[in-house]
Amino acid sequence: MKKLLLIPTLLLSSSLMMAADYEITPMIGYNIAEGNINLDDYTTFGAEFQYNALDFFLKPELSFFYSKADYNTNKLPYNADAEIWRVALNGVYEYDKVAGIIPLAKVGLGYETMKGENYKGLTGNTDSTFINAGVGAKIPFTDMLALKLEAVYMLKYNDARYDNNLVVQVGLNLAFGQSSQKAAPLSEPVEQAKEEPLEEATEEESTSAVAVIDGDDDRDGVLNSLDLCPNTPIGQAVNSDGCPIKIKLNVNFEFDSTKVDAASQKPIKEYADFLNKYTNYSTKIVGHTDSTGSEEYNQKLSEKRAATVKNILLENGVDTAKVTTVGKGELDPVADNSTAEGRAENRRVEAELNRE
Repeated sequence: MKKLLLIPTLLLSSSLMMAADYEITPMIGYNIAEGNINLDDYTTFGAEFQYNALDFFLKPELSFFYSKADYNTNKLPYNADAEIWRVALNGVYEYDKVAGIIPLAKVGLGYETMKGENYKGLTGNTDSTFINAGVGAKIPFTDMLALKLEAVYMLKYNDARYDNNLVVQVGLNLAFGQSSQKAAPLSEPVEQAKEEPLEEATEEESTSAVAVIDGDDDRDGVLNSLDLCPNTPIGQAVNSDGCPIKIKLNVNFEFDSTKVDAASQKPIKEYADFLNKYTNYSTKIVGHTDSTGSEEYNQKLSEKRAATVKNILLENGVDTAKVTTVGKGELDPVADNSTAEGRAENRRVEAELNRE
């Protein structure tokens, strides 16, 4: 019976695991117009479409907005109504999360059309291109749903003059597709459950079901929407961002060597990507050796191994001020030095992740 109850839970988990390759945000806002064009402030409606899968620091966004406005002008005995359509192509930069909120900034180019009869030739406001810039924030509720707030300034060259508009707007941000906004995982992903015949659920399976319902797939105590490292192994110590405190980079060395082979370059590159994306983190690279040779020699060798990994991080764009190194020689083994296999495991480098 308990196993049957897990079926809707597993269906729910498949939807929660989807995150944002692209976003759609229906929005409503209020336009504050420059006083010299005699245009009343007005409500505006529209939507923004953002694409996140490009490997670029700016995310392309296409926006459409519609408004109906009144002109108060002494050239007319009555108000002149106008329908205003705006379309813009923007680049959006999203900052690191701060207390669960994602700040953002945007800049772009757009075009505004004015439709109506009474205002033409009298208000001096015509169809024209405009530039815009804005700031805002997304407040996630889940991996797929967030509240989006923005303030956007628009400058338009219009009939031999410059006109200004400020729009404050709010919308419901809906995210779709595979995850592309989070940094590369710092550990191996948790294996997905395989289909099995229905049977009595174990206590561990019941605990897993509760974790999925709560939106914490890797069961580290941090909700998916706030988890910067979404695939940490179960039971690993993490900080409040869901990231492991100590990271095994899977970099092992040959005997008496500081050379990093091609296979070991990938996890270091992924770690560099994380540090470049989340600049509020720094790291300490810790080198180790096996027990062969003198303790003094092994200490120096471990320091060189840590320095080698640091240099690879710097080559991949990490700020040198964000990386420190230390060697622990043979003093902190993770395996038995009396066997060849154990000594190979001990010739390693680890990383300590520190939030500033």
